[in-house]
Parts: sequence; C-alpha cells; structure tokens
Amino acid sequence: MPTATTPDVDYKSLARDMRVDIIRMIETAGSGHPGGSLSVIDLLTVLYWKFLKHDPKKPDWADRDRLVLSKGHACPALYAVMAKRGYFDKSLLGTLRKLDSPLQGHPDRMRLPGIEFSTGSLGQGLSVGVGMAFAEKLDKRSSKAYVILGDGEMQEGQNWEAFMCAPKFGLDNLVAIVDHNGGQIDGQVHDVMDLEPLGDKLRSFNWDVQTIDGHDYAAIEKALANAQKAGGKPHAIIAKTIKGKGVSFMEGNIAWHGSAPKKEDADKAVQEILNAR
Repeated sequence: MPTATTPDVDYKSLARDMRVDIIRMIETAGSGHPGGSLSVIDLLTVLYWKFLKHDPKKPDWADRDRLVLSKGHACPALYAVMAKRGYFDKSLLGTLRKLDSPLQGHPDRMRLPGIEFSTGSLGQGLSVGVGMAFAEKLDKRSSKAYVILGDGEMQEGQNWEAFMCAPKFGLDNLVAIVDHNGGQIDGQVHDVMDLEPLGDKLRSFNWDVQTIDGHDYAAIEKALANAQKAGGKPHAIIAKTIKGKGVSFMEGNIAWHGSAPKKEDADKAVQEILNAR
C-alpha cells in the first residue's frame, strides 16, 4: 500500500492515461460528467499513488485511510484511478452506467469494493468524513479521512455545519480537498452563489488552509505532505483547477459539465491528450 515514502512517480503519464480512460468510458456510456472528472484527476493521482494508505487486495483493511468523493458525479475519474491501482480489471470501465454494472453513474458502496460512501446527493460528503475521522480518533488509529468536494456543492449548508464541527473535535486527521474549478451545472460558481473569500472563511472556522494550483503535481504533493501533520486542526486544500483540463474545447466550458462526447469529439479529445505528452 502506498505511503508518503513511495518512490518518485510519473504523475503526468499516469494522469494522461486516465484522462483517456475518462473520455472513452463516458463516450461509451453516452452520458456522464467529463468536466469535473478531468479537473479532479491530478489530485486523485497524487493522493492514490503517494499518500493514501490503502490496499486494493484488501479494500476493507481496518487501518486504511478513507476517501469520500463527495462530488460523486466525477466518479469516472475515481473509477479510472481504481482500475489503474488494481481494484478491478480495466475492461470493466466500458460498463460505466450500464445496468448491473458496479460502475454506476455515482459511486455505490454496495456494488464496488473500495468505495467508502455512496455519494450523489451533493453536500453530504464532508459530514461523512467528519464521522469517519472522529471514529478513527475514538479507535486510536492513525488513519486519515480525505474528502473531495466540488466548489458548487459547497453552496449546500450542510458543508458549513461540518466545517464548524471538525475543529471542535480537533480532527487533524481530516483533509478536505476542494476541486475549485469555478463551474457548476447552472453556470459559473461566482455567479450562482459566490464562495469567496473561501480561504479566509475556512481559516475563520479554525481550519488549516492551503491554496494551490490543482494541476501542479509538486504543489499537490507538498500540500498533501503538509496535511499529514497533526496540530489539532483539520486541513483544507483549496485546489484551483480547470474544468475539462487537458481538452482545449472542454476547458472552462460549462456545456461539458454533464455532456458525453460523441465519437468525433472523443477522438479529438484523446488525440489532444496523447499529443500533450
């Protein structure tokens, strides 16, 4: 299982391959969410290859870290990572959103080992992460809980109850990572319900806060390394990302929040991703 001592990893090549997987599985499914999947894949890559304590052969290993993808519609990114890490055979990616497939349109804990919580209804993931982190403290384990949040879902009030709760109980084993790509299904986040100044708000709630470029692997690695420290405060990483990252005609384009590419667009996207090597 990978830890912070894992040797150097070629994140760029891994993420490139998984961006291709994301495009192809959504194309095959005929539905899905490419924009937020492409924006979050770099964060998941560094997390799963360098920091997350996990074992694909023992997904229920008691001492594992927990990861909750609160923005569950971005599950193609998580599935691509899990296939690459060996949780299941890559051929299963082609069954995304099919009847009876374990790869549902949102993560389903009852169908796929390695999924910690069934997400889809936005705004609930951080509360679940608080509970997981609290349980690890009570059991005197060193495990952490990581929660990947979308910026749009942070408009849900339940998040802010969780943001208040975590410092009260000194959950320094909780890491909230905000995929701050600036877009949601209804438009730009700042137009729908502005979150800024997000960093200052979280600091005022007594969180340790870092703001980074969510596509800079060195910055992601440094931020996650900092988040391993104790100190009594939960950790928040605000990752500034680009919706649709890696495909020029998808980047920053809200139309690709939840639209599947047809074959022609998918082929163009894959070629562009591969050419970027």
